[in-house]
Amino acid sequence: MSKLISIEKAKYINDYKISLLFNDGKENILDFKNFIAQSQHPDIKKYEDLSLFKKFNLEYGELEWNDYDLAFPVYDLYKGSIEH
Repeated sequence: MSKLISIEKAKYINDYKISLLFNDGKENILDFKNFIAQSQHPDIKKYEDLSLFKKFNLEYGELEWNDYDLAFPVYDLYKGSIEH
C-alpha cells in the first residue's frame, strides 16, 4: 500500500525559494519566482511582494498562502514542477 505524499516541513530560503521536506524523506528546494512573475492573474501577482510570499503555511500536509488563496498540488511540488 503506497503512502500518501505530504509535506512535513516548509522553510523559507531566500528570494522566492522554499525548501520542502516530504513525509518520505525527500527534500526539494523550489523557486516560485518565474511562476509568480509570468502569471497575469492579480491574485497570484500580488505574491511578487516578498512580505506576502513569506507568509505561507502548512495545512494538512499542503503548502498554501492566505487560506488557500494560492496553493499547489503536493504531487507537483514533490516532482519539483510548478508551472501555469
